[in-house]
Amino acid sequence: MAFYVTTPIYYVNAAPHLGHAYTTIAADVMARHHRQRGEDVFFLTGTDEHGEPVADAAHALGIEPQELADRNAERFKALAPQIDATNDFFIRTTDPQHEAKVQEVLSRVKENGFVYEGTYEGWYCPRCADFKADNEIDEGKLCPIHHIVLTREQEDNYFFRLSSFQAQLEALYGEREDFIAPRARYNEALSFIRSGLRDVPLTRHKLTWGVQVPWDHEHVFYVWFDALLNYYSALSYADPKEDLTERFWPASYHLIAKDILRFHAVYWPALLMAAELELPEHIFVHGYLLMEGEKMSKSLGNVLDPFEVIERFGADALRFYLLRDVPFGADGSVSTASFELRYETELANELGNLASRTIAMVLRYRDGKLPAGDIDPVLAEDFAGLTGRVCEHVDRAELTAALDEIWQRVRRLNRYVEEQAPWQLAKDDARAADLDRVLRSLAEGLRSVTVLLWPYLPASAERLLAALGAPELSLTGAELGAGQIETVAALDALFPKNR
Repeated sequence: MAFYVTTPIYYVNAAPHLGHAYTTIAADVMARHHRQRGEDVFFLTGTDEHGEPVADAAHALGIEPQELADRNAERFKALAPQIDATNDFFIRTTDPQHEAKVQEVLSRVKENGFVYEGTYEGWYCPRCADFKADNEIDEGKLCPIHHIVLTREQEDNYFFRLSSFQAQLEALYGEREDFIAPRARYNEALSFIRSGLRDVPLTRHKLTWGVQVPWDHEHVFYVWFDALLNYYSALSYADPKEDLTERFWPASYHLIAKDILRFHAVYWPALLMAAELELPEHIFVHGYLLMEGEKMSKSLGNVLDPFEVIERFGADALRFYLLRDVPFGADGSVSTASFELRYETELANELGNLASRTIAMVLRYRDGKLPAGDIDPVLAEDFAGLTGRVCEHVDRAELTAALDEIWQRVRRLNRYVEEQAPWQLAKDDARAADLDRVLRSLAEGLRSVTVLLWPYLPASAERLLAALGAPELSLTGAELGAGQIETVAALDALFPKNR
């Protein structure tokens, strides 16, 4: 079975921030989880490098757009390994292979009768690289996202016949109610479609920084159509030995933020229909990470630097916090204070302490060796069906809910320690079998939750599983009792305090 997950491609007019890390971490959690299930996985991320915002930012610096793109693309590439993202490919829309595929696909759209010449006039946001409909404009002719005054633009373009897909898009939404999630975003996209679709510019005449239109060299393709096609184009050249398109297309999940919903939920499926390509299976729309009530945005200047967070606390702590503190799919506020609270109370005190106590007791009371035997049925009942529920949540991109399922068992194991009091059992030789059962159940429970936590906490999980002598990551072994821990080894603190 194939699983193909994408992030949006990130705009290179400035450096990466925590919002970019957020989406990449979420996609990586899904990719790692599906690899644990033995599936054939492809995970794509990359950079969006054409369009007016990049050209304007470059000119403000006195450099060429390609130089700015090269400079900032490297910074986005550097982000992925620092957050332990296991992407299979990093696409740049200035890749010549991507540009050729864009020209090929959009020429097909034209040949199929969905492109015509015209003149467009409307309110334009240069930072969004987007024309705004009247109902999308804030008072004072402001962009609702960037809070800047929109400009009135008139331009000769080639248009995409978006209006031709009104009925097909409504039918798509009627047949596939899980096409867009969460439900509020599905409703938002469907409402936009039902309000009546208008044809949209496919090309720009005033710009030169973009993919050249093959049938009219005075135009470049509108950056959004160039960018959207990255999900399809990447598969054709990501592996120099094999075209991966047939193996992985259509995408299983596109993860996006809500500010680009219309492009992905309306323009993208219509474009694919026009090109006679299969539609993606799911588009999941996450919310914003907020600081002081505003979306984090480099143009607004309210960003947290993920590199600084990682340097102090490590990548695992960042990965955990972003998917634990903010329900994936909703807006949520983030702060240094809430980060440090989660780190200390949950990572250090709950998981870290559980790991330290369990291993220390096995070392102290059984010289690090655990005899084979059954798991305590009291604990087994609380773990029954856990792996299946985690899989169900991840299948719906409910990453915070999946993490909560696992974390409930971390807390259950901590309660089990207090209930069973192995330090008391150790004082009574007549209860040696009971102590064996408790230690075995604790160690096995710890192994089970750690396997399930690996997509979220990869480095820490691997350290802990190595100390338990059970490095296997497959979900088939995640069930309680599926492993047979024989010998444990000492483990330094997973999440040291006072960092």
